[in-house]
Amino acid sequence: MTEVPLAYGLILGGILFALGLAGLLMRRNLLFILISIEIMLNGAGVAFVAAGSRWGQPDGQIMFLFILAAAAAEVSVGLALLLRFYRQRHTLDANRANEMRG
Repeated sequence: MTEVPLAYGLILGGILFALGLAGLLMRRNLLFILISIEIMLNGAGVAFVAAGSRWGQPDGQIMFLFILAAAAAEVSVGLALLLRFYRQRHTLDANRANEMRG
């Protein structure tokens, strides 16, 4: 079985993180913003797993489990807030979130 070079894993993680960051900065829809954050977290997780496998340590996989737990918490809280916002404003536009103050 051949081993994937560390650079490939880090490049894939960097591409995923960059795509998530681009989606976060370009989109105004709150659902797409949450999806972009998930993509960024997965990119960081891929980089941890690639680095951990390079040195033969399980640390990268353990960090990825923590990232998955944080992502699950973020999704549950984020979707609850998203549903509440949609019921109040009938839109998912992030610019309308400023109106929630006051």
